[in-house]
Amino acid sequence: MTITPTPITLRRGQELRRLAVTGIGNALLDIITQDSREAFRGLGLEKGAMNLIGAEDLDRFYQAMGPTIQMSGGSVANSIAGVAALGGTCGYIGKVAADEFGERFAHDLRSLGVELDLAIATADEGPTGRCHVFITDDAQRTMATFLGASNQLRVDDIRADLISRSEITYIEGYLFDLPPAKDAVARVAQFAHDHESVVALSLSDMFCVSRHRDDFFRLVSEDVDVLLGNSDEICELFQTTDLAAAIEHLDELGIVAAITQGPSGATVVCDGDAVHVPAEDVEHVVDQNGAGDMFAAGFLYGLAEGAEPVEAARLGSLCAGEVIAHLGARPEDDLEELAIEAGLL
Repeated sequence: MTITPTPITLRRGQELRRLAVTGIGNALLDIITQDSREAFRGLGLEKGAMNLIGAEDLDRFYQAMGPTIQMSGGSVANSIAGVAALGGTCGYIGKVAADEFGERFAHDLRSLGVELDLAIATADEGPTGRCHVFITDDAQRTMATFLGASNQLRVDDIRADLISRSEITYIEGYLFDLPPAKDAVARVAQFAHDHESVVALSLSDMFCVSRHRDDFFRLVSEDVDVLLGNSDEICELFQTTDLAAAIEHLDELGIVAAITQGPSGATVVCDGDAVHVPAEDVEHVVDQNGAGDMFAAGFLYGLAEGAEPVEAARLGSLCAGEVIAHLGARPEDDLEELAIEAGLL
């Protein structure tokens, strides 16, 4: 579908506060370490990927880390933090436990002005999820993720309030890793369609796509208006090693897609065209963790504000360039000011 400014223009007169983007995803606390000695290898982790771990592994993985930085995270939650940093109104749906990590997660997003609809896990659904992030000297991030309460998101936890007020509803692909959350995603897509909210999906991780390819393909074919993923994820979805062939499949579906390609930039697919958008020039890359999340923040906020997809991707590239210049997956500089200076807002 073609994204136009019409929906947001029509809705400004309503009394309820409109939201540019509402995200739904795994609510996690990030535990980040600079891993110069590559301790992740001794833990059996796949470099550069998201590796799932169980509760029994938490202490072992934490003890293997050096000094840490702890901050609320989760892929789509990071994107929503980025939208807020751009000056956008936004919401977030997820699940945490009534514990210290859950309180930290909620506080961090609320402090940015994000509206929250967080379900609280019961005792048998586990503690708040956390992600151990190992950043190696080549700026690659390797993640060991304990999903905990975040992936116990159920259909009954999903309400229409935030979705009904949102220009775009952004779904995290990682949610497909447990059946309850998979069913919740279907409810989210239904509410979005009922309230004329554009449905956007992050493919999240190539191995996640491999695990759930049929479910992803069905969702993309039937419910998704905007698709975000890197070139490996997009190729995995369409079972090809040729990005050009994957782009042809995207064009056949008639959706808007943004394909990130690391330092090579991104390709935007829309209305039969595939347009390359260069990456921001960053003098020193410190941590690639969060680059895709911040690209999504700028891209989706741009679309919600009525920008053409290519222009929205330029805003996404600016946001990604900011976050890879420092440790951590959320912006440190004033993204709104940077975007205004660049003529993108």
